[in-house]
Amino acid sequence: MKAGLNQSTQLKQELKINPRLYQAMDLLYMPLLDLQQHLKQELLNNPFLDMVEPDDEEDEEGTEEPQAEAEEEQKEKDDEIDWEEILLDGFDTGGRREEHEEKEYYEPVTVDTRDLGDHLRDQITLLDLNPRQLMLAEEFLGNINEDGYLDCPVDEILATVNDVVRASAEERGMDGDDAPVFTQPEADEMLRIVQSLDPPGVGARNLRECLMLQLRDAGLEHSVPFRLVRDCFDELIAHRWSEISKRFGIAPSDVQRAADEIAKLDPKPGLLYSAGTDNYIIPDLIVDKIDGRYHVFLNDANLPRLKLSKAYQEIARDKKKFDGESKEFISSKLNSANWMIQAIEQRRQTMLKVMNYIVDRQRDFFEKGVQFLKPLTLREVAEVINMHESTVSRVTNEKFVQTPRGVLPLKFFFSSGLSTTDGEDVSARGIKDQIQKLVQGEDAKNPLTDQAIVNILKKGGVNIARRTVAKYRDQLGVLSARMRKRV
Repeated sequence: MKAGLNQSTQLKQELKINPRLYQAMDLLYMPLLDLQQHLKQELLNNPFLDMVEPDDEEDEEGTEEPQAEAEEEQKEKDDEIDWEEILLDGFDTGGRREEHEEKEYYEPVTVDTRDLGDHLRDQITLLDLNPRQLMLAEEFLGNINEDGYLDCPVDEILATVNDVVRASAEERGMDGDDAPVFTQPEADEMLRIVQSLDPPGVGARNLRECLMLQLRDAGLEHSVPFRLVRDCFDELIAHRWSEISKRFGIAPSDVQRAADEIAKLDPKPGLLYSAGTDNYIIPDLIVDKIDGRYHVFLNDANLPRLKLSKAYQEIARDKKKFDGESKEFISSKLNSANWMIQAIEQRRQTMLKVMNYIVDRQRDFFEKGVQFLKPLTLREVAEVINMHESTVSRVTNEKFVQTPRGVLPLKFFFSSGLSTTDGEDVSARGIKDQIQKLVQGEDAKNPLTDQAIVNILKKGGVNIARRTVAKYRDQLGVLSARMRKRV
């Protein structure tokens, strides 16, 4: 093989996406609050962008008198910043710059909140514990997850904290084997202390222990519910009431009443002190019924409306004053500002097109309810409004709409469908709603089996398989007929 340099030609196809196209896709993807923050940041970064003030809108509509307009223009000239000087000096001027900086936008900072660990540490500090016990307690608390369970086995916690003790002893010149390590009885005692803290059930190593701790805290250690959890937890989970009643010599109805008491306990006690923040929803769109017709509006009243800055436009027209970096800067920012305004308007029009089609397609849902929701796919919407399916996906992602039937995610209106005997299609979401209502209205002593639900739906004209009913039932969190049966 000969080594050396050589040249060769090659033809290949590449898809290169303009960076602005990426930005346009991001704008479509952004929910209302994110878009609001993004536009505020753009107003700071691009001097060619300005906000449309209410007075500007009145000017465009011609509501002001000529004399008033002249006085306003004169006032603006008197108060106007010398933008030309600022541009030519690279924004490095004195005087009124400090006044402009006072209006700088600051990103809101989330306030720190207390969590389960803080709640437990507050209780530990109130106990009469020595420094050695406090060290072990901190190791235990550090291994409790947000559900309130102990994530790590006790022997591993003991090994970890003893490694720290040995390392500390060696740093002080002691032999690691002579270090005052923690013993298993000390770890077991600390586990008991941690499990005695509030909320009841915290520090448990599994669900069974969590329920037993809560029953013990309620003074029910010698009750039937406690015995069921302690001695036949697997049968209890499987709802095998007859087996349990024979084993304990009590009536199946008493077993079920005890199970009902157990069901009232909290399987995840730590979530009561979870640090999770509240997520507030602001709808991006509004659907309102006016004079018998549904109208779609964008909920963008608080969204900054952008326009090109007149002052910067006038400066940019005199191209003789700028060269090199200044000229490149002005050209880049001006093009970016123009593009941003167009992209925002395109986003508005796309969202309105998508929502208007959804309203037309799902009119029966708005009039009659979820059972009349029709099957709808992203591809169908994309074909009707002449856009790509991925564009429709971005428009509907993480967006919410306020309707006469509540605030709903746009994804709510999209679902697969099933055929009916009369040739129409019905939404899978509507079928789930029917299954939910059938289960809620069933006889608890003789619950509906999956096949029974299939037969009822077929009488209503819906062709559905038993396995499909079972799948929808699982998605709804509904147990099987045997598990729902009451005695």
